[in-house]
Amino acid sequence: MHGSADKKITTWNYIDGEWLPGNPPVAGPSTHAMWLGSSVFDGARWFDGVAPDLDLHCQRINRSALALGLKPTKTPQEIEALAREGIARFDGSSPLYIKPMYWGESGSAGLVAVDPESTRFALVIFEAAMPPKDQPGVKLTLSPFRRPTMECMPTNAKAGCLYPNNGRILSEARSRGFDNALVRDMLGNVAETGSANIFMVKDGVAFTPAENHTFLAGITRSRVMKLLRAAGVEVRETTLSVDDFMKADEVFMSGNYSKVQPVIQLDDRHFQKGPLTGKAYGLYMDWAHGG
Repeated sequence: MHGSADKKITTWNYIDGEWLPGNPPVAGPSTHAMWLGSSVFDGARWFDGVAPDLDLHCQRINRSALALGLKPTKTPQEIEALAREGIARFDGSSPLYIKPMYWGESGSAGLVAVDPESTRFALVIFEAAMPPKDQPGVKLTLSPFRRPTMECMPTNAKAGCLYPNNGRILSEARSRGFDNALVRDMLGNVAETGSANIFMVKDGVAFTPAENHTFLAGITRSRVMKLLRAAGVEVRETTLSVDDFMKADEVFMSGNYSKVQPVIQLDDRHFQKGPLTGKAYGLYMDWAHGG
């Protein structure tokens, strides 16, 4: 491990050509991203010596940057190489979260639009625990807040400006004793949760909301669908209502941060941690470890 023996470094940042520990300052009060929200990020994971789909996360950050009017300054291959360099700075005992970021330093067109030539890059890697295999499960409630459409917000990017909405979704749910929330789109159809994509199971078939540009259809979501289909499970992407979820046999979430998590409650409806949820988790972990 790099750093002093008596103080373990739990966060490393690659900024302007050097690795810095902790939370170094990178923005001032006039930085465009600071006051006008021109930032994007992505998130990958390292655990047990593996970094599943790291290459895809490094590709997506550049797509997000372009969608927000930023100009990528690194290739996906360069970002992945830096991520692996950063991973080696840790002692290998704790799971890591890998967060490449772009943001705008200055504006154009009357300051409101970001100047793509001012784009800056950072890579942040920090220790972050994974949920245990025998995790208790997530309690959901129906959120009163909804996902925006692409006409309103840059929902085709993993953009920082989208996350205050997620934050209020989670805060409101937790104020009522739940862990997370089921979130609808503007038409009232289920889109995702406050922090992850969502699946339901009915009669042995896995269903997930069809990609409709109101939510980020995640890399882990796609991986779980591929693995289930390869294992002979029928997976359907379709329009789903809240009532569909209330009548489901199983519900589970997928996302890079926690991978596959069982849902054990949706308001007054309780679920068991079912066999297909366990299968999705097992297939993902087997694949991630090289299976």
